[in-house]
Order: sequence, then C-alpha cells, then structure tokens
Amino acid sequence: MVCVAQRAPNLVIIFCDDLGYGDLGCYGSRIRTPNLDRMAAEGMRFMQHLSANPVCSPSRASLLTGRYPTRVGVPRVLFPNDTAGLPKDELTLAEMLKPLGYKTMCIGKWHLGHLPEFLPTSRGFDEYFGIPYSNDMKPTPLLHNTETVEEPARQDTLTQRYTEHALRFLNQAKDSPFFLYFAHTFPHIPLYASSRFRGRSALGLYGDVIEEIDWSVGEVLGALKQLGIEDRTLVLFSSDNGPWYQGSPGRLRGRKGSTWEGGVRVPFLARWPGRIPKGRVSNALTSMMDIVPTFLGLAGAPPPPKPLDGMDIWPILSGRREEREREALLYFDNIHLQCARWGRWKLHLARYNTFAYNPAPPGGRHNLPVDPPELYDLITDPDESYDVAPENPQIVAEIQRRIERLMADFPEPIRRDYEETRRRGGSPYTPGALPRPTV
Repeated sequence: MVCVAQRAPNLVIIFCDDLGYGDLGCYGSRIRTPNLDRMAAEGMRFMQHLSANPVCSPSRASLLTGRYPTRVGVPRVLFPNDTAGLPKDELTLAEMLKPLGYKTMCIGKWHLGHLPEFLPTSRGFDEYFGIPYSNDMKPTPLLHNTETVEEPARQDTLTQRYTEHALRFLNQAKDSPFFLYFAHTFPHIPLYASSRFRGRSALGLYGDVIEEIDWSVGEVLGALKQLGIEDRTLVLFSSDNGPWYQGSPGRLRGRKGSTWEGGVRVPFLARWPGRIPKGRVSNALTSMMDIVPTFLGLAGAPPPPKPLDGMDIWPILSGRREEREREALLYFDNIHLQCARWGRWKLHLARYNTFAYNPAPPGGRHNLPVDPPELYDLITDPDESYDVAPENPQIVAEIQRRIERLMADFPEPIRRDYEETRRRGGSPYTPGALPRPTV
C-alpha cells in the first residue's frame, strides 16, 4: 500500500538572503542556531551545495524553475525601476504543482519582478506576503498579494510577521498537499531584529538576525509536529548566495557577487522524519536547480515542457546513494561564464566581478579570460588558493570539452558572449592572465 507521504508530500523551502556558508552552528559558526542544528541532526546536512548564481534574482529564478538563470532570462539583479521579471513562458515550481491540487504560498522576498503580472500570485502562488525585492531598495513596500499594506515596511518586525503568516498557512493547508516558499528578507543589509532578539547575540546585530531566523525555523518545525504532518513534509533550508559585507563564508574564498566558492556555496539542510536518515552529512555535489526535479519526482508531477538543468537528488536524500554522477555545473556572473565545477574540480575560465571595482576602471568592466585557465581541487583546497592546472592537463581538457557541449544549448547571446571572451585574450589586470614564470 502506498502511503500518503509518497502520494502527496508537502514541501517547505526556507530560504535566506545572503546567509554565509559559515553562519550556522552546524557549519562551524559561534552564532547560536539550536533549531537549525537540530534540523541537521534530524536530517541531512550538505557540504557541497551550490546556488546557481552569486546574487539574488538569478539564484531565485533557478531555484523555482530548475534551470540556469542565463537560460530563463534573469541573468542579473532586478531593481524597482525594471519593468521585466521572470518570463511568463518559464514555469515556476508552484505553477507545476497547482494542477496536482497543491495549496501554495510565498512569504518574504520575491525579487523576480515587482509588477502585478510578475508577482507570486501571477506565478502559481495562492497568496503572497512580503517585500517584492531587496530590503535596501526604494521604495520598500510590504505587500499582501498585490496590495501595499505598509510603506516603508517596518523591518524590525518582519521576521516575526513572516513567521505568523507561515504558521497561519500551515494550519489552513494541513489537510491537502502544500508548497510553502518562505524566503526571509535577512540577513541582507540593512539588518533588523525585533526587540526580543536585539542585543542577544555575542556577534552583534548580524548574530541577532540569524538567531531570530533560527527561532522562526523552530516555529515552523514545531507547527508541523503539532499538526501531525511532519512525517509527510520535506523541509529544506538554504540561502540564495554567500554573505555580503557581513557574515562568514567559512573557509571558502570570496563573498556575494563572486564566483569563488564563498559567493556560491551555501548551507543546505533537508529534513523529513522517516524518509531522510538522521544525522547524515553529504559531500555529494548538489545544486539549487535540483530542487524542482526532485520534488516533481516525489509529487508524481510530469516534467515541464522545457528541459531542466537540475537533477533528481532523492536517491541521495533518502540515503540510498552517496552521490549521483552529474554533468559539470556552470558558474555565471550576469551573462558571462566564469567557472565550471566537475566533481572535486573547479576550472576558472574568466572573471567579471561586478563588486571588484568601485568605481569601474577606465573603459568599464569586461569579462576577461583567465589565460591559461586555473584549476582547483576543492577537496584538498577548499579556499581555491593553489592552481593545479599544470599538473592536471587531462582534467582541464575534460572540463573544457564538457563546457563546449553544454554551452552549445544556451541562448544565442550567452553563446556569443562566451565566444567573444575566448577571443579577447588575457589581460594583465586579470589574476592568472599573465604567463607563468618558467622557474
């Protein structure tokens, strides 16, 4: 007999904004995160999980579509003066689940278009409560569905109010399958914490903010247990990219906006009592793009019309397999291909770091090739300090072959930029671009 959990599982995604790889207790932080640490102990903690981009909008586009942001038309951060959003011909996870009878809600930061036709209630979500983009952008409206209920949003109470709406949704949706996308506004700056948490942490306001997010996670997990539905609910916790000016990338090099690992590798926790083994730590290479195909498989949903770039990682989550063989994962900055990750190896091909110069250098920023490419072994060298390309020419060649195969299927502007970068040649202003010394 097939159990209800197999037939119609619930999905809760708790997604932070600019949370660093080293910002949780279970990842080595001194910030107190008992609820997230418990979530890791009761489920699985991933050590090699990648966002699909080092900044907000592109990462979120990939999370909800299972496709590269450069493929779905959201390669950069969207701003309040933009009139575009996630294209209507790209399906979100909520739109894929609605035909199966799922109740859906989006809470918090959306950042995939602020005009009514792009907001969550037009993209498969029954209800929305949150700020439609980053909390440092102006104006800063708090929306309920498409109506502004507060402007500017009072941010010191946001986490509390987000949590109240999440608990209300869980109570209302408990008798049917549901998808809750709970996208916290923080720890994106400016930082705010409620009076209950302000001043509690030994690591200042940033620590206060993380401890309040941890409290919120505990409230959600507690509600699932109290409602008797935790055994049919998969809860995922992660971040859109690495930390910005505050927060810790752990041992990783780089931060938000950078395609070094500190900008793209993020915490990833998964909990489903009775279905995901307790206390597992996974070193499998996984991506934010894997969430859509994994949940579609669990829900029995048909694949979307457009091909997915992620893969179903349920065999890893369920403990049946340690890892799955996968194609190389590509790192983009805006439309520019920067790196590729294949297993333990990461190849740096170009650098276009929009946060590297302020103001921009004379002539503007360019995507300049790293010539010759740099290769890093992320198992022995997680902070990407030692280029081992000269010792591993066969690995470099194999990754380059995989890149060529993958790029052939991208939209024409992305392919053209890739070819133009290759033809551009090295630059003395690009690390690694000068010829290496012979002695």
